Amino acid sequence: MTRITPSLAMLAALVAFALNAAPSQAQQARSFVSGLGSDTNAPNCVRTAPCRTFQVAHDNTLASGEITVLDAGSYGSVTITKNISIINDGVGEAGALVSGGATGITINAGPTDAVTLRGITIKGIGFGGGNGIVFNSGLSLSLENCVIRNMTGPGRGVGVTVQPATTISFAATNTAATDNQNGGMLVHPTGGTGITVSAVLNGVSLYNNGGFGFLIDGVSADAASNLTATIANSVAGNTVGNPVGGQGFWSFTSPGQANTNIVLTNSVATGNVVGLRADTSAILVGGSTLTSNRTNLIFATGGSVGTWGNNYQAFNGTTNPFNTIALLQ
Repeated sequence: MTRITPSLAMLAALVAFALNAAPSQAQQARSFVSGLGSDTNAPNCVRTAPCRTFQVAHDNTLASGEITVLDAGSYGSVTITKNISIINDGVGEAGALVSGGATGITINAGPTDAVTLRGITIKGIGFGGGNGIVFNSGLSLSLENCVIRNMTGPGRGVGVTVQPATTISFAATNTAATDNQNGGMLVHPTGGTGITVSAVLNGVSLYNNGGFGFLIDGVSADAASNLTATIANSVAGNTVGNPVGGQGFWSFTSPGQANTNIVLTNSVATGNVVGLRADTSAILVGGSTLTSNRTNLIFATGGSVGTWGNNYQAFNGTTNPFNTIALLQ
């Protein structure tokens, strides 16, 4: 018996060590955050003991997993590096307050990583300004029922910035980017050879932004690259001329750079300095309304603003003609 006892004691010690060590290595497919939670609950951000911030929950959630918001609260900035979803399905305003030149949500994910944000509010509170969402890399980003507003600051102040150097897709549904100093939504690859960037906006509200409501800019990608934004049931309104002219929906590139286009249907450009603008690129418009803009549309440097012939215009200060007509099919 005296020989067996030490072995049993050692076994018990090993079991206790394993039980204590296991939680520190655990990750789960679904994590929870709450305004009443604590990051000391990590790595197990479970429903009954949720974590407090998006970043800690992200870092302790498996790739392809999900972070679920349990109640209203400010959950801090987060850098996303994996396939993950952050979901608020109607528990109240949940998201991040941004200041000090920071970014609310930064996405530095891998080439096969899809990211979804639903029901998230990101608000700038001044004190050095910042950006709302910056999508640097990944396979795709989908925004659903999100609000990004009041971003400010020189070189910042944009609600959503999509700036990849590789092929990506971006979608926004029932989402608002409002009151941002320098722009609502910007699709602007930082480089790339032969890349494809597809943006799809449906039910997007772009109000009271400076510079532009929506801008797709192909000037930094090569001529073999293709950038397309398909926009439906959306509004760009009251875009002011700070600092680059107050364009509602804007497609921009330079000769020899990426092919850049917008297809706009069932949408409204109103109260802008310029409703629609195409520089060395094309915008094709159908079933849409241009009203109360200082200038309805501008095309420059070989650009084209075309119509299917079923649009509506009223009360614009200057009304320029569409320069191409497309057949309804």
